[in-house]
Amino acid sequence: MIDNDGYRSNVCIIVANPLGQVLWARRIGEYAWQFPQGGIKHHESPEEALFRELREETGLQADNVEIVGCTRGWLRYRLPKQMLRQRKSSFVGQRQKWFLLKMLARDDAVSLDATNTPEFDAWQWVSYWYPLGQIVAFKQDVYRRAMKELVPSLPRCIASG
Repeated sequence: MIDNDGYRSNVCIIVANPLGQVLWARRIGEYAWQFPQGGIKHHESPEEALFRELREETGLQADNVEIVGCTRGWLRYRLPKQMLRQRKSSFVGQRQKWFLLKMLARDDAVSLDATNTPEFDAWQWVSYWYPLGQIVAFKQDVYRRAMKELVPSLPRCIASG
């Protein structure tokens, strides 16, 4: 879905393990790492898109995670002009709803080849703030805003006891 301003509706997914680390994935055939994310289809709610994208990109099922946080509104970023020219895209950027999920399953539940067209070829657990120094420049601000808003929910992901 593309809004009136030219932004494509999207969900972005932060999966946190009981140590407070987050799932960080490498785009297939590239050295570009990011959180799982994907577009919202016309008939979907953000939550439905979240679980579809999670399953497609990581193999995780709805019962493997628990939603512990969500951004209040939509966060946007613009694509760089050179990317727009290369893609001849019908949208200028993404508007995202971000979710923080608590991992309930074991690590071996993650399967990057859950579909015939995988998007990632590697994944790892990293510290919560690590992605800010690694993500492409045009996404840094939206990552910072989302992660800052969601960090108060992170303790709900961490094992106690």
